[in-house]
Formats: sequence, structure tokens, C-alpha cells
Amino acid sequence: MKYISTRNKNKTVSGAEAIAMGISDEGGLFVPESFPKITKADRDKMAAMSYAERTAFVLSKYLDEFTYDEILEMVNKAYSRFDSDEVAPVVKLDDSLFVLELFHGPTYAFKDLALTLLPYLLTASKSKIGDSSSTLILVATSGDTGKAALEGFKDVDKTKIMVFYPSDGVSDMQKMQMITQEGSNVEVVGIKGNFDDAQTAVKRVFTDAKVKAELKKRNIELSSANSINWGRLAPQIAYYISSYIDLVSSEEISDGDKINFVVPTGNFGDILAGYYAYKMGLPINKLIVASNKNKILSDFFHEGVYDVKRDFYKTASPSMDILISSNLERLIFEATGRNDKEVVKLYDDLKENKKFVFDVSKIDEVFASGWADEEETADAIFETAEEYGYTTDTHTAVAMSVYYDYIDETADETVTVVLSTANPYKFPLFVYNSVTGKNKKLDAFKAAELLEAEIEIDRPDGLKNLKDKKVLHDKVVDKSEIEKEVLNFAEK
Repeated sequence: MKYISTRNKNKTVSGAEAIAMGISDEGGLFVPESFPKITKADRDKMAAMSYAERTAFVLSKYLDEFTYDEILEMVNKAYSRFDSDEVAPVVKLDDSLFVLELFHGPTYAFKDLALTLLPYLLTASKSKIGDSSSTLILVATSGDTGKAALEGFKDVDKTKIMVFYPSDGVSDMQKMQMITQEGSNVEVVGIKGNFDDAQTAVKRVFTDAKVKAELKKRNIELSSANSINWGRLAPQIAYYISSYIDLVSSEEISDGDKINFVVPTGNFGDILAGYYAYKMGLPINKLIVASNKNKILSDFFHEGVYDVKRDFYKTASPSMDILISSNLERLIFEATGRNDKEVVKLYDDLKENKKFVFDVSKIDEVFASGWADEEETADAIFETAEEYGYTTDTHTAVAMSVYYDYIDETADETVTVVLSTANPYKFPLFVYNSVTGKNKKLDAFKAAELLEAEIEIDRPDGLKNLKDKKVLHDKVVDKSEIEKEVLNFAEK
């Protein structure tokens, strides 16, 4: 399997090279030359497999320079850190509604499914291509990616990881998880601005010839742990396929029945993985894009205009507080018939004019979309707890709200899986106030204590103990200083 760039499809690399590089030299994102198929016979075979084995089976379709056993060994090591043997269990709420729990990893967010595995994939990929350089991982985070990447890459040999986050744009729990991060090879820096500022600055470093030349003198190559990296995106395809197989195995559906997925999304990576599962043959009726008040994706799917010249809102679902959704580029690439020149033109328009216009009729009709504001998010937390006895975090609540609206509008009776992307204790105050109908002003740790008395989910030890951990990373800089910070960290 070879990979091409969304901005230069004549550029061809191996899977190992795509993972090691993270992003193409001209700024494009790597995509597979074609999509391998998972047949009904494959799904029947996968039914008897563990989640780790299913993941290895899917990845082996994309990374043919690795053997299945090599991939399985990496996956088993990664997922041994999860608190559930199922890794990504499917929970039934009613006959047509299920929740796919993706928060059982070491940082209690869906990013763990990929970021516990990526260090192994990256190290093995560099070995495959004979690259002996050290790696500097650069990450821009809107909350969960940063901690998951830090935890995955801490103390990995010949690797450093540097995370940039909006200093006032993540939850208290997310911030504490990052700024208390231990490890001899980690650096965490706050940015004065929002996630888009951090992500744009990090992408700029990847294409900065001067910075790359300085790093090369030190035998250091850049790579990414954001979902722009194929090694970050590919493992996420597996949980769509696995959840479908679980529904078939539990006789909730018959194999071949189409189902819906509702996905809270900001950077578009999570739902794009679902689209790739669909391209592989998974029977999907609708992939429903759920946005928060920063509803640029929902607007785009309805109107065909991607316009970042709009108000930016800090919400209770900060991992979705994004206006520049990097992985949308991969979908646009498919929707244009893999026309790299059109992709370049669209993204030049975005860079110069802060918007582009696209004929959304070209986008596969498998997509639907909606959005929820803060009040609707709170209502969804309350309604889901009341109706089903199930408590969600703020991001999952956005998806639940969009699902409720979708059902009201369409009366679609298709079995639906809502992706639950984080543990509710990562956003305890908003969840507590939503569940109880109160409007208390509490610090995150007190809110978590009170929430534990209200809901059926136990508070994880890793979040309980945060309060007593020492702050190790308190630097906050202007976005213009990122290049300097990267070179300074490389010197350490």
C-alpha cells in the first residue's frame, strides 16, 4: 500500500514513510492510494477476535510492510494500559441507540486509542525505512490530544514531544493533566490564543525550511501526533468496524444492516475514520457530524461555504472549539475525485481570504450534520441521565443533542451508535450542574467530588490524584514564538 499527498498526488511514499513524516513537505496530508475492503467473511472472522486483534487486522490492510504479528505485538502493548479488556465497549441505551465508549485509556479520552499505539508505530516505521535520526513530535491540542500524546511518548527512546495548547482554551482538568506531565523528554507550552492559532503555527514549523535545516544539523526530524498523521488516524478506523461486529454478535442487528454513527467532532479526524471504514465496505447509513457552538463544519455541510471569519466561542466542549478542521482536507480530496490541484486552490483561498466555497453535492450523501449550543448540551446531559441512567461528558452530550434533533427531523429508525469521546469527570462542573439542574461555581476537583455522589460512574484514580501533582510546565508564549521554542527545546 502506497500513500499520496492531498496537495501533490504524484508524491508517493510507503506507509512507514507517511507515519515517520507526519505531513508531506508541501503541506498536504497523506492518504492511501486506495481503500482495502473488509468483507462479510472478514467480519465473521473478526467476531471471534479480541479488540486488539481486530485493530491489527484492520491496520495490516494499510501497513503491508509490517506483518500482522508485528502489528499485533504493538497493539497488545498499547492496549494493555486500558482499564477495560474490551478497550472500546458498546453500551446499549435502548433498542435503537447505543454508545461506543472510547474513554477507557490512560488519559480517559478517545485519543488514547491511537496515541498509545502511535509511539510503537512511529519507532517501528523509522526502523523499517532505515532512519536513525531522533524524532521531535510537535502537537497542537484543543485539550485531549495533548495529554494522550504526552502519556504515549513520555520517555520513548530517541524521541522528544512538545505540546502547544491554548492557555485559556481547555478545561481545568485537561490543563492540569498536561502541565503536571512527567517525563524526561516532554515539554508543554501554553499559547496566547485559541487552538487554531496553535495548530496553524505548528503546521508553519513543518514547512519552515530554516527550522528543519537547524534540526537536521542535530540529526532531528519532525513528526506529528495530531490526526494529520496517518499513524494517528488509521487506528481509529478499527473501532467503527469493531462496534458493528459487536452489534451483530449480540444480535442487535444482522450483518449487512446499515447503521448510523453520531460523532462529536472539531478537527474532523474522528468522523473521517468512520468515512474510511465506510469506504472499506462497512454498512453505514449516515455519519452524523455533531458540532458545538463553533459550528463551522455544520454550516459547511449545509451551505458549502467554509468561512473562518466568524466569532470564536469558548465552550464546555473545548476539544471541539476549532475553526480550521485539518482533516476536512482529506474528505475534500475524495469529494473532488482526488483532484490535488483543486485542493491546493481551495486551501490557498482559505489562507488568503479566510474562506472557500465548495459544491457540497459532491460530498457523499452518507454525511449529515447538526450542532448544539451550551444550553442544548446541558439539556442533553440531563435528558440522557434521566431517560437512560447514563451520564455523558460535554462532547458526547453535543452528539446526543444532535441525535435527538436528527430523530425529530427525520424519524429515522436506523440503529445508531453515538461515539462517547471522554470520561465525564474531565468536565465535572458543567456535567454536575447539568445533571442536578444547579448553577454552582466550584473548582473542578470539588465539582468532581460532588458529581461522584450523583452518577453511576466512578471517578478514575488518575483524575482524583491530579490535585496533588506538582506543576512542571507553566510557560505561556505568543504564537509568533513557537519556532524559537521548538529550537530551544531541541537543544535540551
